[in-house]
Amino acid sequence: MDRILFKLRTNWQELLSQEEGQDLIEYALVVALIAFAATAGMTALANGINLAFTNIAGFLNTQVT
Repeated sequence: MDRILFKLRTNWQELLSQEEGQDLIEYALVVALIAFAATAGMTALANGINLAFTNIAGFLNTQVT
């Protein structure tokens, strides 16, 4: 039983000391941050475009009638 616990402890320590997956996690965080910024930027851009078309529609509506 002690030998099994020792193996589990040794395997757990090896898993904690590995740094191979850190780069992948860092890249994933950077991609998530870029996606969040792009989404926020696109929302602001979409609101601006919507306002521009609303103004154009209002202007055309007053000119046609």
